Amino acid sequence: MKRLKLFIPLFACLVLGGFFYNFLVTGKDPSAMPSALLDKPVPAFNLPALGQDNEAAQAFLDESIFQGRASLLNIWATWCAACHIEHPFLNRLAEQGVRIVGVSYRDDPGQARTWLEKGGNPYVANVMDFYGRLGVDLGVFGAPETYLVDAGGIIRHRHIGVLNAEVWRRDFAPRFAELNAGEAL
Repeated sequence: MKRLKLFIPLFACLVLGGFFYNFLVTGKDPSAMPSALLDKPVPAFNLPALGQDNEAAQAFLDESIFQGRASLLNIWATWCAACHIEHPFLNRLAEQGVRIVGVSYRDDPGQARTWLEKGGNPYVANVMDFYGRLGVDLGVFGAPETYLVDAGGIIRHRHIGVLNAEVWRRDFAPRFAELNAGEAL
């Protein structure tokens, strides 16, 4: 039995080596998490819009917000450190005419409004997902996450983590341009 314990580190190294080999040879990212919603509609929702202080006059948003034009759907929160890193780039994309719909995920509405007032608001609309129900329906692992949604409300791409210039050029820009072909941004 003692002799078998000597082989545990060797076995662990072989397993890890197999993962690294798979990543290096096949080019597949072992941390990539495919979305079950890829090529499916944005899940149905009816949630308050962030920015409304008076609940009686509260505006509600639903999945129809994605109809008519390709958009990014960005999951963010003030408690998310990576979202603070991503936010300036989202502001630049919005300035370039990229339509971004935000989902304030499990966040305090007051803090979210204050953050957008101070840091700029790249979103054409912001859904307040206080309890995380939309996030669950989307399969969100955490913030930030960004989805590319076509003009028919169909999810075409998903990225987990910070959306930066490199990720935009590599994964989003070509798809976004294709979805907006013939349409002025």
